Amino acid sequence: MHHIYRLAAIIPGLQVGNPTYNAQQIISLFEQAKANGASLIATPELALTGYTCGDLFEHEVLLRAAENSLRTVIAATAGSTAILLLGLPWKIGSRLFNTAAVIQNGRLRAVIGKTYLTSYREFYEKRQFRSCREYDGQTVLWDSQPLPFGNDIVLQAGTDFRFALEICEDLWAVQPPSIHHALNGAQIICNLYAGPEQAGKADTRRRIVQMQSYRLACAYLLSGAGVQESTSDLLFSGHSLIACNGKMLAESCRFQRGNQVIYADVKPSWLEITRRAWTSFNECPYPPARVVDLEGVPEAPDWQYFQLEPHPFIPGQQEDRPARYEEILSIQASALAKRWEHSGARRLVLGLSGGLDSTLALLVCARCSDLLGRERSTICAVTMPGFGTSPRTQANANQLASALGVELRTISITKAVEQHLADIGHDLQDHNVTYENSQARERTQILFDLANDLGGLVIGTGDLSEIALGWNTFNGDHISNYSVNAGIPKTLVRALIEYLAAGAEAKLAAILEDILKTPVSPELLPGTQHTEDILGSYELHDFFLYYFFKYGEEPATLRDLAIQAFAGTFSPEEITRVLTVFLRRFFSQQFKRNVMPDGPKVGSVALSPRGDWRMPADASAEVWRLALE
Repeated sequence: MHHIYRLAAIIPGLQVGNPTYNAQQIISLFEQAKANGASLIATPELALTGYTCGDLFEHEVLLRAAENSLRTVIAATAGSTAILLLGLPWKIGSRLFNTAAVIQNGRLRAVIGKTYLTSYREFYEKRQFRSCREYDGQTVLWDSQPLPFGNDIVLQAGTDFRFALEICEDLWAVQPPSIHHALNGAQIICNLYAGPEQAGKADTRRRIVQMQSYRLACAYLLSGAGVQESTSDLLFSGHSLIACNGKMLAESCRFQRGNQVIYADVKPSWLEITRRAWTSFNECPYPPARVVDLEGVPEAPDWQYFQLEPHPFIPGQQEDRPARYEEILSIQASALAKRWEHSGARRLVLGLSGGLDSTLALLVCARCSDLLGRERSTICAVTMPGFGTSPRTQANANQLASALGVELRTISITKAVEQHLADIGHDLQDHNVTYENSQARERTQILFDLANDLGGLVIGTGDLSEIALGWNTFNGDHISNYSVNAGIPKTLVRALIEYLAAGAEAKLAAILEDILKTPVSPELLPGTQHTEDILGSYELHDFFLYYFFKYGEEPATLRDLAIQAFAGTFSPEEITRVLTVFLRRFFSQQFKRNVMPDGPKVGSVALSPRGDWRMPADASAEVWRLALE
């Protein structure tokens, strides 16, 4: 139903030159992977015979044994639509080819040949094999039936599962066949691989696989020959990898003596969405491929190997976070520096509430002033206490401004808002949206008028999550001269402040830590007003925003993904409630996004109407609402 499929790379223990033994090892691992829900299972290069047979490939005894063992393997796959990709030598006339057999449900469906033969000092495949480019096009028969053969084949198994193959050196070529395969619609590229291990080579291999998966917006599976290959001169480590769109999903343990299988779950439709949005991908000329139709493959029975990030805006690896956070802060500060310089403004002006967003905005302003060599006192932070301002947030705002060395002004809005509400005939006891929004608009008026007086720029503090939900007041905190947090979702705002607190001196760190502990609130009403009690957790909203925007995921799947990602944290009922809120607000609040101020894009998700997200303000959410039911 969700079209998530499991890929498997198997690394069998083998005996060089013994296809009978090797076939049994491969069958055993195929059965294991199939039982574990794999849809597509790949062996290493020439796994049926062993890659290191050398001149034994010239002997009919070995080739005949390989053919007989191939039949054994084919028969063992009967009754299952899981696909097996098997490396073996294939003879056509006087030529021998290094190939991969595509096997499904007891049938040999196609044979793919290697294009670029290895010609290193240690291995010279041209001694035994011919490039698939030398295939003369004659009909290849298998059991008297024509068999698709070549290197221009894309295989389709059902409506949304398309894959293709290349073999070892093909990936290292200047123009890998996988480029054409991807342009012809293959979302999954499999590489049957036998590359010898050398010091440092694993890192190179890992980078190449990741990069190829990224530049082709594909899943890339590489299944590497293991340590049981001949070690006369070289060692093969069994290094196998599965990457998807630049992210490493699975990696084998090198130098293992026994059989090994690695798995990853992928969703091909996400790759299709990425490619449709990537215009240059669809503008590349390419030769057409032959398409071979297979039976549909089984979906993954569970999402055990589906690397679903509950916090997709936060770098997954702890060790990667400091560098990523510094990069994000540099993007914000450098973007603001350009606007500050270009405008000719003397100062920066921003409202400081003592909450997360204005705290991050002020920290970015401080970094920007340092970057330009300007005194931090050129930054004017303004606290504007109103009907719901708490002593805690007011104190944190005051202390933060002092710790950063910026000018602080305190301007109460209470009397001005009371006068305004009286002027329009609004009852002060009616705490409706007018009561709330009038405070936000009064604060914005103060900031812009003060900026005019000081020759400054008004810096917006609202974050990407609030922009997505329209959780801001139109012509209030919705407006600024430049919005430094426009590309930062709430979960990332929190993470950035945590990072800065960890590296700050003790006084500033203590202030930031208390701000992090303060519940998110607009503080527009007397008493307690917690945003997440109303909207639901920002963890969920950011999750929905990411997968809705980046992959166009439908509501029912968004719900199920969240149930999987937040199991034990949020109930299915709460997840459904928050998703309903997200959809309703995302569609109804586009009119605010259509006139949002400038601000820097930071990651792959952004909602600027001038670039990443163009949506009519009166678009209906009905289709999406019904899709959730």
